[in-house]
Parts: sequence; structure tokens; C-alpha cells
Amino acid sequence: MKHFFLTAILWFGIFSANAQDLKSPDGNFLMHFSLEADGTPVYKLIYKGKDVIKTSKLGFTLKNDNKSLVNDFRIEDTKASSFDENWKPVWGEVASIRNHYNELAVTLNQKQTDRKMIIRFRLFDDGLGFRYEFPQQNNLIYFTIKEERTQFAMAGDHTAYWIPGDYDTQEYNYTTSKLSEIRGLMEKAYTKGNASQTSFSPTGVQTSLMMKSQDGLYINLHEAALINYSCMHLNLDDKNFVFESWLTPDSHGDKGKMQAPCKTPWRTVIVSDDARNILASKLTYNLNEPSKIQETSWIKPTKYVGVWWEMISGKSTWSYTDEFPSVQLGVTDFSKAKPNGKHGATNTNVKKYIDFAAKNGFDAVLVEGWNEGWEDWIGHEKDYVFDFVTPYPDFDLKGLNDYAHAKHVKLIMHHETSGAVRNYERHMDAAYKLMKQYGYDAVKSGYVGNILPLGETHYSQWTNNHYQYAVEKAADYQIMVNAHEAVRPTGIARTYPNLIGNESARGTEYQAFGNDRNNANHVTILPFTRLIGGPMDYTPGIFEMDVTNGSHVNATIANQLALYVTMYSPLQMAADFPENYERFADAFQFIKDVAVDWDDSRYLEAEPGQYITVARKAKGTDNWFLGNVNGETRRVSNIDLGFLEKGKKYTATIYADAKDANYKTNTQAYTIRKVVVTSNSKLSQYSAPGGGYAISFYPVAETAKKKR
Repeated sequence: MKHFFLTAILWFGIFSANAQDLKSPDGNFLMHFSLEADGTPVYKLIYKGKDVIKTSKLGFTLKNDNKSLVNDFRIEDTKASSFDENWKPVWGEVASIRNHYNELAVTLNQKQTDRKMIIRFRLFDDGLGFRYEFPQQNNLIYFTIKEERTQFAMAGDHTAYWIPGDYDTQEYNYTTSKLSEIRGLMEKAYTKGNASQTSFSPTGVQTSLMMKSQDGLYINLHEAALINYSCMHLNLDDKNFVFESWLTPDSHGDKGKMQAPCKTPWRTVIVSDDARNILASKLTYNLNEPSKIQETSWIKPTKYVGVWWEMISGKSTWSYTDEFPSVQLGVTDFSKAKPNGKHGATNTNVKKYIDFAAKNGFDAVLVEGWNEGWEDWIGHEKDYVFDFVTPYPDFDLKGLNDYAHAKHVKLIMHHETSGAVRNYERHMDAAYKLMKQYGYDAVKSGYVGNILPLGETHYSQWTNNHYQYAVEKAADYQIMVNAHEAVRPTGIARTYPNLIGNESARGTEYQAFGNDRNNANHVTILPFTRLIGGPMDYTPGIFEMDVTNGSHVNATIANQLALYVTMYSPLQMAADFPENYERFADAFQFIKDVAVDWDDSRYLEAEPGQYITVARKAKGTDNWFLGNVNGETRRVSNIDLGFLEKGKKYTATIYADAKDANYKTNTQAYTIRKVVVTSNSKLSQYSAPGGGYAISFYPVAETAKKKR
């Protein structure tokens, strides 16, 4: 049920011709909009009487335009309304989401040019969203954005959890510092070595940006519904603690090509005095449009294994042969090449993973390195790098597919583009048709390296439009998309729920990269930052922390189990080798049991950079799963199990760090114990540095069935 109606004077009032107030439905937020003396639009945001955003300017500078959209405005019209509905996501953390906000749409007219611009504010009980809209008009039709001038003036020198601003990658460890310290820490934070990197400012940071004020407010800045626009970064005036939007430029240095009528993405400010509410917020999804895919039964949450970690860790290779320093598709004859003996995507090896998946109840197997071209795929800005349909001689596309389907397992396709976006679009229909022919219903796409055409970056308007095109085209073929190295999610998965996963941050692969590994507290920050816009294909589940190539994973086994609950995703990989799961079969049981789709989620404890504890109820069952991930300081959780159904007994299987476990020196020390609990039970549980714990809760009757 939804309600949309004009609102009462209780939450919306006109104090003067140039000022408007807007309150959230619960009354805790107040947004004040006004025009300054020169006609500059400004806003401020207050939460429970505390300043969140001090007076901040809004507007745009335009290219080749002497009169930009920054001042000389008057308020031409205002419209106030309220909206309340409950909607059901195709997959998600909860079965139903409430979308409840009060709205103020302010139509501005620039006096000298007679141009119109609407600023639409939506104030929820968890924060603010606002965007710019340009209606059809005679004096503003085609225009080029030089820069968006949206400000977020902070009320103090907050603690921030940040990564450097970059047009091409989000794959950084997070730095925790005061806003005033960002400039001095930027050089150290900007770790070099990614395949494509483009920084722009000594105080530029990326969204989703998490902060904490000295008086205990948790503040998150991000964007929602990033469609046909460039990705927003934040550039800090570190003298005054004012962030200003900094859009990603295209190959011409332009920040956006616009044609009215049009609109920008939403700028979002999520706020609470309880960190758990930031994690539970659905504001980003609520600012996106409802699903445009009418029939969604083919979109299925998926748990998978794959031929991937062995390449990342150096055990095997993506390439088939070592004989070709140069490859030209359609010319190079792989049938005459000598195999290098290390190729991972062989018939024999893939069958091993299919057998393992079938035996242990996994839905699918990802295979990377199956297609011709990996000998010469990166570093030369090569356009025709892959065709996405031609397998190596040792990969029987049809035979392996038949073998998998006979065991009720599906294969996940891999499309690495090497950043050659136009090449991917040329081959996309053929590639998707091949997938449909063989029953592949999901693809992992990749965008490693510099974007082609030259001059474009990973987050420009042009490239963002490609990512959107790929998702929409995949929907036409009923294919789910898991895009790696693409732009960070902004809730678009509500509108296109076949976007079932993204990487768009440092995932587990960096644990195999020697001195550039993920910090031990990385997974206690990502849910506050990267996951605000959508799920992440983090690829957890590593049990052998001493990697084949000599690197070391900064985690304990119990921590890796907990990630299946704390790092929400409807697409979850068990990333380690089958033999390592067989070595620790008792711990592996949790990965086999844990769900990937949920009816309910409860955030029980949370502090960014330190710890997160989450309980989730598996879709369509009475089973609950709980995960705790811990930062670098040992601690004890004290958990109330009141989320369990009253009057029912549950068997809790607790997978926990041993007392001497440590992410550096004793990663595989864990304990498993079973206890019977109820909703009245309390739990006190130890977490090691870089550790955590995971718990499955089955109703006692259900536990008895499992034993039979």
C-alpha cells in the first residue's frame, strides 16, 4: 500500500519568500532551504537539534557559459508532499522495505537568463536525499557541466573513514583520520600499483564517505541512482571542513553532457546517533525507481565456487600457453600451441570444481581464463582483446556445461574486457546469446586496466552509461550481472535487480598481494561505506591464510565464516581451494548451511573500523545466522538473542576464535560448540584480533530433521 498526499503545516512552513523548512516524518530531522542575498541557493540539515550540514551552497558552473547556475535565482514555486509505501525487493536483507519521506520541490528561476532549475528534497527518518532537475524549457536545452557545486559543510573536524579520490579505482585500504589530517595522509593512502589509477586532489575522497562527529553523530555522504551522469567525489576545504562535489571528467575534461529535460543522481546524507542505523538504512534503494524488470523469477541468489583463487594466488594461470608473446584473435592458432601446464580452466580441473559444488550443495561454478586471448590481454591499450565466445583447446564449452547441468550445477560465465568497452559492446549480443545457448544465467564482467577509448576513465559519464547498457542488455537475455572494477553501486539494483553483485572495492584478492594486503579491520568498514549502495562480491571463505605465492591473509577462519553474514550479498563465493575446505570440514559446514537471501536482518553491534555483529533470518525459514567481524583489538561481545522467535528453542552452533587465535600468527585456531538457546538467552563471545565468530540457529525440531 502506498500513500501520496499534500502535507500539513506541521512539517512544512514558509517563513519568507526565500526560505522553506522541511521535517522528517518522525520530526528528528529539519532541513532548511533558502536563497542568499545574491540569489544563491543554500541548505542546512539538523538532526535532533545538532547541526549535521551547516549552510551549504548548491548549483553548477557551465562550460562556455558566462552565466552559470550558481546565483541570481528567485523561488518561482514550491510543492510539498508526503509519500509512504512498503515494497518487496527481489532479493535483499529484508522481505519488505518501507519508503516513507516528506518532500519539498523548489522551482528556481534565474532572473537574467529565465532558466529554470528544480531542487527536489526528500527527508526520511534516516536522512536526506536531494537532486537537481531541469525541466523542458527554451533557454536551457543542451548544456555541458563544468562542475557541480554541491557543498556539504561539516559541523566539525570529524573522524572520517576514507579512501583517496580516484577516477579509476576504489581499490584502496581505508584510512581513519580527522578531516584536518587527510591532506597530510593522502600520499601514504594513495598506494600505487593498481592497473588503472587517476588521482585529482590532495584532499579528494570518494563516496560513500563515513564520518563520526565528536558528539557521537554518524554521518554518511553518498549518491543514489547514478544514471547518465558522472560519478561524484568529494573535495575537502580542510580549513573550513566543507566538502564540495567533484565530478569525474570525460576525455574532453567535461563533467557532464546534459539535455533537458533531465535530472542528476540524488545526493544523500544518512545520519544517526547509533551506528547500527547507518547499516540498516535503505535510503539509497528508496531513492531509486522500482524494478523495471516485470518477471523476475529467473533472478536467483547464488552461492558458488570457482576457478579463480588459484590464479590470484599463483597456483595456476589464466593463459593457455607461454609460446605467444602476441595474440591476434582469429589469426593466432592455439590448436598448435604447447600448453603451459599451469592453465586453470581445463576440462579436468573444472570438473573437479563441478563435482565439489554438487557434493556440497553449491549452485554454480565460476570459470576464469576459459577464452582465447589471456596471453596478451593488458598493458597495451588493445581494443580487440577478447571475443567472449572462443574457448581454449582444453575447455570443452558444451561438454562441461552438460556435465555441470547433469549434476544440477550451473556455470558462471566470465567476461574480462581489459577496459576495452567498445569491443565488449560490439560482441555483447553474441556473447549473451552463447550464454543462453548453454544455460549460463550469470556473468562476471571485469574492467581491469585503462578504459578505451583513450582519455575516458572508469567513472566518467560515458563509461557509466556503458555499465548501465550492459546491465539492461543482460536483462533482455535474462542474465544476472556481477561487474568488477565498475563504478561503485548507488542502489540501481532496485531498478535492475539482475545486477546481483559488484566488486568496486578491495576484495579478498588483495590478501594475496604481498605487502599490499587488506587491513585486518577492512571488513568492519566496508559495510559502512561501499555496501551503502549495494552488495559486494567480496569472495570470502579463505581457510588457508598462508597463500601459495607467499602472501598472508589478514583474518582468522572464524572471521571468514562471519563474512557470509556481515558482508551482505545475494551472490556469495566460497573462494578457497576444495582441498582446504576438506581439511576443515567442520568449519566448512557453516558455509554450506548459511543462506544468501533473507527475510529479516538485525544489526546487533556496530562501530566503524572496530566491529560489526549482524543476525539474519533465512528467506522462507525459521533459521537464523549470525556473524561478527572484529578489528585489530580483541574484544568480547555481549549479545541479546531477543531476535529469535519467542517460545521456541533453537540449536545454536557457534564457530568461534580459539583463545589464542590471531590474524597474524594463529589464523586456523577455532572452536565449535552447540548449545540450546531461546529468545531469552544472552551470549558472551570472544573475538580475536582480526577474528570474529559465526552462529547458525535452527529450531530444535529442524535440527532433529537434519540429523535424520
